[in-house]
Amino acid sequence: MAGGVSSSGGHSVSSAYAAVRNWLLAPSWITIAIFMLGPVLLMAVYSFLTKEFRGGVLWEFSLASYDQFFFDRGLFGDEPPKLHWTYLAIYLRSFIQASVATLLCLAIGFPTAYFIATRPASTRMVWLFLITIPYWVNLLIRTVSMKFLIRDTGPINEWLISFGLLEAPIKMVNTDFAVQLGLFYSYLPFMVLPIYAAVERYDFALSEAAADLYADRWTTLWLVLLPAVRPGIIAGCILVFVPSLGAFLAPDLLGGAKNFMIGSLIEEQFKGAAGNWPFGAACAMVLLTMVLVAVFLYARQQAANARGGG
Repeated sequence: MAGGVSSSGGHSVSSAYAAVRNWLLAPSWITIAIFMLGPVLLMAVYSFLTKEFRGGVLWEFSLASYDQFFFDRGLFGDEPPKLHWTYLAIYLRSFIQASVATLLCLAIGFPTAYFIATRPASTRMVWLFLITIPYWVNLLIRTVSMKFLIRDTGPINEWLISFGLLEAPIKMVNTDFAVQLGLFYSYLPFMVLPIYAAVERYDFALSEAAADLYADRWTTLWLVLLPAVRPGIIAGCILVFVPSLGAFLAPDLLGGAKNFMIGSLIEEQFKGAAGNWPFGAACAMVLLTMVLVAVFLYARQQAANARGGG
C-alpha cells in the first residue's frame, strides 16, 4: 500500500526491520570505528607520549608536545614560558591560504555550476565529465605538472616573453600565488559538484516570479537563488576549506620553505626514524580540535536559526 504500510498488519515496512536494525548497521559502524575513529584515537594517544632523544616514542604520558606547540622555554628549556608564535603563525597562514582558496573556488565554481545546471539535460553529463576528468590523474602528478608550467623556464613564462609581454620571467614558484594556484586547481571540483546538485534542484519558476515582480537579475540572484542553493554553497566551502587547510603537496612542491603550512608541518614530524611523532600528533590534534569547534559553532548557529525561523 502507499506510504509504506503493509496490507496485512497495517504497520510500516520499515518496522519489519526494527528488530535487526542494529545488526544491519553493524558493518557501517565497524568500518567507521576501525578506519576513522581508530586512527584519530591513536593520534590522540601519541600526542600525549614522550619523544625519545634519539628518535622513537617512549610510552610515558606528558604534555610536552602541547607545551612545545604553545610555549617557548628557551634553548635548554629552563627559561620562563613565552607564547610560541612560530607554529601559531603557520596555522594562521594556513587559515588565510585555505580561506582565499575557498573564495577563489567559490568565485569560479558557482558560475561554472550554474552554467552546467542550466544546460540541456543531454549535455550536462559531458560538462561534468570535463570537470572531473583531470582528477583521474594522481594529485602528486598534477601538482608536479603545475610546477613545470609555472617555473621560470616553464611554458607560461616562455610564451609571455615570446609575445613581448615580459622582458624577464616572473617568479611564480615558491610564492603564495603558486600555493593558491595549487589549492585552487586541486579542489575546484569539490566546490562545483555540490553547487551543481543544488542548482539542478532549484525551481526556476521562482526566478520567473521575481522577474514578474520587477526584480532585476542581481536582486533575483541575491534574494532568491542564493538562499535556495545555500546548502550546496556551504557544502562546497567545507569540502574545499578543510582539505586546503591540511594540504601539504601544494605547499611543499609549489610554496617552498617560506610558505610552510599545517600539512607540511605535520608531515615533517613523521619523516624518518628521528621524527617527532608526539609533536606531529599534537599538531594534528590541535588542527582537528579547531576544525571541530568551528563546525560545532556553525551547526549550533544553524540550529538556533532554524528554531527562530520556526
